[in-house]
Amino acid sequence: MPNSLTAQNVAKFLQENPDFFARHAELFSTLEVPHPHQTHAISLGERQILILRERVREFEFRLADLVRNASFNDATARNLNDWCARMLAEQSPIRLPGEVALGLAEQFNLQEVALRVWGLDLPPEGVGAPVDESVHAYANELRTPYCGTDTEQAPAAWLNAKPASLAIIPLRSARGESAFGLLVLGSDDAERFSPDMGTDFLETVGRLASAALSRLKPV
Repeated sequence: MPNSLTAQNVAKFLQENPDFFARHAELFSTLEVPHPHQTHAISLGERQILILRERVREFEFRLADLVRNASFNDATARNLNDWCARMLAEQSPIRLPGEVALGLAEQFNLQEVALRVWGLDLPPEGVGAPVDESVHAYANELRTPYCGTDTEQAPAAWLNAKPASLAIIPLRSARGESAFGLLVLGSDDAERFSPDMGTDFLETVGRLASAALSRLKPV
């Protein structure tokens, strides 16, 4: 027999002859291969069963992840709908900003939510209190929500307690327009608003809050 018989040649032969074990069925039950997790050998058939069991476990883990994600997404959608319903149901212009901020905190289990707006029909106190021009400029430059741990930013001071991480969401009536406010979400979890997180959901929150508060713009 030439010395060219290698593992690659054997593998190639079996691939090219898929009926080999059908023609030599006795080998399938007598051939032994190393156990993947122990020291003893097992038959080729047993090894195949172990592989199939491992694949089934992998599929079960993936299915469990899908179920958890689906449940989380359903809960998020329900909370978002409840928050929108609260904002739509509020008829008082004075109480509407409170429903935006408080409703958001309650529906999504946030430690703190702060809100500041300008150019709306609101008293110059609380959410309508004047803010520095640098904050206006920052809001206008913020095209997507900020997420991170830079708690030294001016909007972070609107929260009652210094957060471990925060998100800052610009409010504007339409894409490309100047911002008329900032929504600040604070958390005592440094990973809650990490710099590398996606901002699609926060952008949705910003659009909905902007739509609700736009009702207070002067006619």
